[in-house]
Amino acid sequence: MEEQNEKRGALDWYFKSNLLARILIGLILGAVVGIVLGGFFPNAVAPFVAWTKFFGDLFIRLLKMIVVPVILFSLIAGAASIEPSRLGRVGAKIMSYYLFTSALAVVFGLLFANLLKPGAGFNVVGDAAVKGRLAEAPAISQVLLNIVPTNPIESLAKGDVLPIIFFAVVFGLALSYIKTSNKPELARIGSMLLDVVNASAETIYKMVTGIMQYAPIGVFVLIAQVFAQQGPRAIGPLLMVTVAVYLGLIVHVIVCYGGFLAMWKLGLIRFLKGANEAMVTAFVTRSSSGTLPVTMRCAEENLGVPRSICSFTLPLGATINMDGTAIYLGVCAMFIGNAVGLPLTFNQQAIVVLTATLASIGTAGVPGAGAIMLLMVLESIGLKVTEGSAVAAAYAMILGIDALLDMGRTCVNITGDIAGSAIVAKSEGELDLAKWR
Repeated sequence: MEEQNEKRGALDWYFKSNLLARILIGLILGAVVGIVLGGFFPNAVAPFVAWTKFFGDLFIRLLKMIVVPVILFSLIAGAASIEPSRLGRVGAKIMSYYLFTSALAVVFGLLFANLLKPGAGFNVVGDAAVKGRLAEAPAISQVLLNIVPTNPIESLAKGDVLPIIFFAVVFGLALSYIKTSNKPELARIGSMLLDVVNASAETIYKMVTGIMQYAPIGVFVLIAQVFAQQGPRAIGPLLMVTVAVYLGLIVHVIVCYGGFLAMWKLGLIRFLKGANEAMVTAFVTRSSSGTLPVTMRCAEENLGVPRSICSFTLPLGATINMDGTAIYLGVCAMFIGNAVGLPLTFNQQAIVVLTATLASIGTAGVPGAGAIMLLMVLESIGLKVTEGSAVAAAYAMILGIDALLDMGRTCVNITGDIAGSAIVAKSEGELDLAKWR
């Protein structure tokens, strides 16, 4: 037993240290090793890529392994958690607000990505390149029709993201009605099924947590390969991605939230003063769920949102409202398309908006949600993240700076939750306006 404890403790320095710090270290070390190899030992680049290919490919395959289960179980659990009795006036208002602002957020992300063009001319290479990536993008009308699966099992097997999302949300909403049925037997089996779904979702989240322990190694290998083949010029595109994401976040807060608040005669500056503690907490912790107690206190005590409303709208927002993440998805999808020499068409950008908006339902509580959602979005537009491909290399670059981007996007996520709660409370005549003077 003592020997087992010693063996278990031998890697404590790794497993008990901060994961995001390890990923950042992996990014920096990978960049240094890649630049040194490419600059001083060019003949060693090809052997290095060949020798390390397995470890980079393993990371990509582990991530892809859990994408479909994450979508299915988390979305069913998220949709089923909405009580039908609350899907009345308040529920309809807050759901409409969350979905509209999420869609608008992706548009802002794509707008800044189109203006700044992160990754343009970068030409990331991969041993598999991106050949066979896709034929002509289908028309938007066909994309909308294809959202409804003719065979959900086939969609799950193929990993077709949009049909899976549609089926999971509809199934979850139906389950929410079953578990609250007046018929005891239906309610019993509905609750049992929801327990199974929740247990499955929690199991998948635990798998994600375990897989992310390998992320520093995977990021190190993939980034080292990129910098060995591309050199220091890879730094510029990553900086441009960060600038584009944060510009999108700032503009979204001012234009979208400020605009909605102004429509209801509520001041943005006063709102930000009341919400700033929750915003800072979210920025530091990078967790919407973890920030929820602070978010609720700020909404109730500082901004006068009654508990009867914020106790429903804020937990729901922590589950389905991901405006900051939506901006990140738009920018990063554009970066990856540009970086591999396949800029996104208008139709593909429209699909990004649709996928990111739908995928936001239920995935906010998933560890590494942004990285998982980015995989979903890339799959939906035909940019397949396959081992050894240029797309996988560009994706790994984003994952390397994900912690920096996650701070801003989580802050905006909870800011949107609080703004929506205040607006709904005002529309219901229940907002304490004395808190806004």
